[in-house]
Amino acid sequence: MLDRNSKIYVAGHNGMVGSAIVRKLETSGYTNLLVADRSALDLADQRAVFSFLQQHQPDYVVIAAAKVGGILANNTYRAEFIYENLAIETNLIHGSWLAGVKNLLFLGSSCIYPKHAPQPMPESCLLTGELEYTNEPYAIAKIAGIKLCESYNLQYGTNYLSVMPTNLYGPNDNFDLEKSHVLPAMMRKFHLGKCLMSRDYEAIRKDLDQRPINGISGRASEAEIISALSSFGISSPNPDETTVTLFGTGSPRREFLYSDDLADACVYIIERIRFADILEEGATEIRNTHINIGTGTDISIRELALLIKEIVGYHGFIRYDTSKPDGTPRKLQNVEKLTALGWSYKVKLEAGISRMYRFYCS
Repeated sequence: MLDRNSKIYVAGHNGMVGSAIVRKLETSGYTNLLVADRSALDLADQRAVFSFLQQHQPDYVVIAAAKVGGILANNTYRAEFIYENLAIETNLIHGSWLAGVKNLLFLGSSCIYPKHAPQPMPESCLLTGELEYTNEPYAIAKIAGIKLCESYNLQYGTNYLSVMPTNLYGPNDNFDLEKSHVLPAMMRKFHLGKCLMSRDYEAIRKDLDQRPINGISGRASEAEIISALSSFGISSPNPDETTVTLFGTGSPRREFLYSDDLADACVYIIERIRFADILEEGATEIRNTHINIGTGTDISIRELALLIKEIVGYHGFIRYDTSKPDGTPRKLQNVEKLTALGWSYKVKLEAGISRMYRFYCS
């Protein structure tokens, strides 16, 4: 379907997912990659996106761009999450069709499934129940992207595929304590807790210079730094009482996939899979043509916290703030469709977290 000189446009190439896909394409020998950062192309600007796609005429479009975040960000910025994600995907999908692009890969999220979906969640349970409230706007936008791809394939004969990754982590992740997902937020909290416990303010200042907290950088006073850390549940009145506070009860279970594994799966699908390959034989209605990407295994948030705590080397206490929401009780994807297509993951969770922490410290 593609040769190594095919022009592939990766939208969102600076993010964790997009950068991993670019790396995988490059190591796979693709030499004609097209990227544009936010200063060059605003993906929410329909006219700009349509013009860009018409000008460059890519052979394949990968939509890894999205506004993303954890429970706090999703629940706080509900309007931004639904509007920006709808704008990005509609501009890129319709713009691709207008520009004559026949092949496209849209990346969604496992949050598309009902809050109380059967576990593990098969693709067929989409739209069978109520969504988790805290990320409903984001989920609805991603469901719309799936239906856009399906509809364009059925009406126009395109090859627009949708993949639904499970919870992702890896290099270039977002470590903002307000807007990041659970794993990177936990990693940073334990790292700062470790530094605070040992009174290593040089390391804390270095961290805050790269990623300020509530406007507090490493140039702030010690008292301002302590207050900023405390506002995100990182406190240490003395080394023996250092505590990191995490949201919820710790009981929800989550599945995690290393970003390089996701990139490997995406390139595998780009090279080998067409829309016709995933249609159910004899079906009178075409639905649920998206593909889950995950590991098929999960872990509780409490177990995850203990694993990250050990890898980071934090020796203080962990407290759970049960006044904060847990989110969906369990989100484990059924990956039988992808396994049948010939792909499975490689990076185990402990190894992936260790790699990610080395990246963070560097």
